[in-house]
Amino acid sequence: MARMTLEEFEKALEGTGYITEQQDRIAVTAFLAVQLEKPLLVTGPPGVGKTEIAKVLSQVFDTPLIRLQCYEGLDETRALYEWNYQRQLLKIQMQRESLGEEDLFSEAYLLERPLLKALKTEERSVLLIDEIDKTDSEFEAFLFEFLGEFQVTIPEMGTVRAKKRPIVILTSNGERELSDGLKRRCVFLHVEAPTVDKEVRIIRAKVPELPERLAYQVARAVGVLREKLNLHKIPSIAETLDWAKALLVMGKTDLDPAWVDATLTLLLKSQEDVEIFYRELGAERLLWELKPPRGDGQHHAHGK
Repeated sequence: MARMTLEEFEKALEGTGYITEQQDRIAVTAFLAVQLEKPLLVTGPPGVGKTEIAKVLSQVFDTPLIRLQCYEGLDETRALYEWNYQRQLLKIQMQRESLGEEDLFSEAYLLERPLLKALKTEERSVLLIDEIDKTDSEFEAFLFEFLGEFQVTIPEMGTVRAKKRPIVILTSNGERELSDGLKRRCVFLHVEAPTVDKEVRIIRAKVPELPERLAYQVARAVGVLREKLNLHKIPSIAETLDWAKALLVMGKTDLDPAWVDATLTLLLKSQEDVEIFYRELGAERLLWELKPPRGDGQHHAHGK
């Protein structure tokens, strides 16, 4: 994988349609993690684009994306490897008939899971360990050798070292505190929901046909929902884009209360959050919130 400068890296990110800003430090931190060959731990609330960083790095470096989706109860056999017991039993039967012998704990009987696959791939890959906070502390401890040395130990085979060190991205929604041991092995990055201006740029990049005025209204409205309401699940960037695409499909050039009501469930994904919206805000007040304060010329261009 060819080395690149920070400027080249930022241009490559831009080329994929991924929007960053200097103050969010995403580009610089991701660049340093790649250059230092250290895992990148990305924290932040759900829906702010943590997983997207891994997908974009896969595009930037034109390399496979290997994903380990974490969940409660995940153990090393699901994350690293399993033995193909059916094939081993079949071979035992064959050996009884032929009286031959073969090592039943060789690579031929190994089922690779994401972690082992990332170590054994001939080309450098991007390994996404998604939602690491859903696992337990025992699984974290199991990861220490992998994240620190890019190797794992298989009792029947010995140590397996990475042929090419993968680019490792771990994400966490903050459901539990991660251990100091895990944090020490990683470069840390915290991602928050985008600013209105950044989300406008994201919308314009992903839905370029949407009128600029409507792109601003969409981004501002979603920002109000995130800031003003105590929702169980805040709208994600992906849901903002879904809303923008829906308004485009319906030929809208401006937000109005009727269409906010009609399309609200593209943003809010539970009846509880819908009820919170109508109890604490409502479509009319939401649109009123979008009006800039008098004398504020910051977004006048969007209203033209």
